[in-house]
Amino acid sequence: MITKSTKSLKASELTSEWILIDATDVVLGRLAAYVATILRGKHKPTFTPHMNCGDNVIIINADKVALTGKKAEKTKFFWHTGWVGGIKERTMGQMREEKPTKMVELAVKRMIGRRTSVALANDRLNRLHVYAGAEHKHSAQKPKLVDFGAMNQKNKRG
Repeated sequence: MITKSTKSLKASELTSEWILIDATDVVLGRLAAYVATILRGKHKPTFTPHMNCGDNVIIINADKVALTGKKAEKTKFFWHTGWVGGIKERTMGQMREEKPTKMVELAVKRMIGRRTSVALANDRLNRLHVYAGAEHKHSAQKPKLVDFGAMNQKNKRG
């Protein structure tokens, strides 16, 4: 008799790698979806939903990420300062100029999903390292370079 069973990993059996992605002229939404998959660990055959089995991701050149259509002018982010009349807004184009790392981090955070527990989602986001320029401080971890723009012709603009 053949029995089928699903192997659930223990915390001591988890392994993680370091992955480096260059975001130059890469479409933001496609990059965020791919990075969220890597952070969750869904690309591994040993994926366990309730464990943090994903890899560490380093994104460089976040200031050169591509936005499709008129998202730079039309998409707006709103927040409130807590004071009366304190509603603020910023377009995605302004955000790319002022805080490009925050724009990429928010896109990845929103792709991770809402059904994940807050603690597990925060653990996964702590494995994301975003830098505006080409320099990063994780060269000692020997990250594996992934050419995301060459995976599909729709991933790259320009």
